[in-house]
Amino acid sequence: MTDSVAPALVLDREEPVRIETTVDTAQPLGAPLIADVERLCDRIEEAGGAAVALLHLTGGALAEWPGGPGIHVVNKWERALRRLERSAAVTIALVDGPVVGGALEILLVCDQRIAGPGATVTLPGTGGAWPGMALYRLANQIGAVAARRLTLFGADLSAEQARALHIIDEVTADPTARAAELLGARPVDGAELAIRRRLLLDAVNTSFEEALGVHLAACDRTLRASAGEPR
Repeated sequence: MTDSVAPALVLDREEPVRIETTVDTAQPLGAPLIADVERLCDRIEEAGGAAVALLHLTGGALAEWPGGPGIHVVNKWERALRRLERSAAVTIALVDGPVVGGALEILLVCDQRIAGPGATVTLPGTGGAWPGMALYRLANQIGAVAARRLTLFGADLSAEQARALHIIDEVTADPTARAAELLGARPVDGAELAIRRRLLLDAVNTSFEEALGVHLAACDRTLRASAGEPR
């Protein structure tokens, strides 16, 4: 994993930090891959909620995912992904090759997924897809019926097929340039986005009555900011 930090391409109330990271997702599930995700989360937290994280997911397809980790390693991996999923940063995944194993699991927790035309998406596993939390996220993000078709019998999707299923958001010849274009189009506040992301994540499992108070609190926070009051 290689990291670099540069001034972001967007401006808001404070200067956001752009964290650019390359993750070799061809490695099996283990301590090095978990450490890559944890390091990224540390850098996001150090930025204080004003960050944009660009994740370049690289590496070829694994022969088998997750390899041979113990269940305690799987638990640490899932917790690291959840930490990234709830981080106070705008997270953008950039891929231009096979998306399988760790790449797929990281992709599914990112806010925006941009792929090159040569990208492919494969659900790993033998005797059915690997039963990690990627299945949970797929069902929540693309619907139970589409997820069932993919996970029970496996699938090798082209970039355009993955886009049609909303696993990938955009397919473009230059994912990095497209990310820069998106970030330059409007102000981004990672902390505020994290609140809205959480509302979306919780929506499918929360009744209207239970969700109302949390949404009202988020609305009040936004109204106070518009009025120049402390949030």
